[in-house]
Amino acid sequence: MTTASLEDKFTPPVAAIHLPEPQTLQPQRPAQKRRSLRLGKPVRYGWTLGPILLIAAWAVGSATGLIDERSLPAPWTVVATAQDLIAEGRLQENLVVSLRRVAQGFGIGVTVGLIVALISGLSRIGEYLIDGIVQIKRAIPILALIPLLMLYLGIGETMKVTIIALMVFVPVYINVHAYLRGIDSRYIELADSIRLGYVGFIRHIVLPGALPGLMLGLRFGVNFAWLALVVVEQINATSGIGYMINLAGSYGQINIVLVGLVLYAILGFASDAVIRLIQKRALSWQRTFAN
Repeated sequence: MTTASLEDKFTPPVAAIHLPEPQTLQPQRPAQKRRSLRLGKPVRYGWTLGPILLIAAWAVGSATGLIDERSLPAPWTVVATAQDLIAEGRLQENLVVSLRRVAQGFGIGVTVGLIVALISGLSRIGEYLIDGIVQIKRAIPILALIPLLMLYLGIGETMKVTIIALMVFVPVYINVHAYLRGIDSRYIELADSIRLGYVGFIRHIVLPGALPGLMLGLRFGVNFAWLALVVVEQINATSGIGYMINLAGSYGQINIVLVGLVLYAILGFASDAVIRLIQKRALSWQRTFAN
């Protein structure tokens, strides 16, 4: 057998040899940027966008005739009516009375609510004695208490301020008490380990822990204060924004009624904005989803 035939016998056919194909370099796609889960940067005065759009829709509806001025006067009509009331001195006179009632009731409600929440939150006996009573009061509508308070306190300013204070007291107590009981137990253990006194414990642990609850309670409380004012100024009142609204409604003066309602809205919105500003400054150390 020749050498050529031996090579043909032991050499495999070309088709049986599978050579790996050269790998082609695929262009890498740029990694997609992951969308942030944060809310985004806050816009200055962005919280006024909703009210501005509401007023704009009201003005456009009045100008185009979509809103009947007999049922809802136009914004410029309300402004003109308010200017007339200011010129007569009626608006500012009633406004001062309403502000005084809200300030007194709000101050009393916040003070009592904070003190009672601290007593109930820092003591088992205090909780057993106080919390159940507050929950009972929370379940009773304030309108159901008005006849009883009228019998005990009369129909004067004392009754009106008391109703406002009771409306403010409940949300302040509920939120402060909840945040007190929600303080992490590790801070309590730390205070024990460094032998922190009771005054230092209140100052460095209790008050910072309860501060977010107090701010939340203030926001609810100021809202409830204005709601209570609307109610109490319908009861044998001779002054106040609610009295002005009630009197105008009796004579069918819907433009004056609307002035009072807009004034209530402005006061409620402005007071909530002030508390939100205080909350932002007081809780600047707190990192939350909103930040």
